[in-house]
Amino acid sequence: MGIKSFMGPRAKTVLKKEYDAPILVSDYMTQNLITFTTEQSILEVMEQFAKHNISGGPVLDDNGFLVGIISEADCMKQISESKYFNQPILDKSVEKFMTREVETIPHDISIFDAAGIFDKHNRRRLPVMRDGLLVGQISRKDIVIAALKLSGQNWK
Repeated sequence: MGIKSFMGPRAKTVLKKEYDAPILVSDYMTQNLITFTTEQSILEVMEQFAKHNISGGPVLDDNGFLVGIISEADCMKQISESKYFNQPILDKSVEKFMTREVETIPHDISIFDAAGIFDKHNRRRLPVMRDGLLVGQISRKDIVIAALKLSGQNWK
């Protein structure tokens, strides 16, 4: 008498599961950005931060290329200096206070890879580039929201 398998017949082919959920940075990034120029005053930047409820943004040159990023932390430096030296905030330009060495990420990486970059560089936002041009910006909050949307998925 032969031995029977309690598992039943085996499937001939195993199909790899397809995921419909979007997982790329480009699926979650902000595309309509508030951008700044190097000539703008810090006061104007702070007004834009308050008006648009943002905490930072990319700085572009006259040709539209990314040359830096300005944040609330950069503005705090100006506020602190103004008080210390008893000078008005109005006359200082973005160029003096912006961060010039900006980490960027490509548009076609996964949100999981982006989360690792955020962790490594300890930034609140990262400009998203495509072929050397700024196409958007993604924040830590965007990554958290994306993870919540994908929480029902199984990733293998």
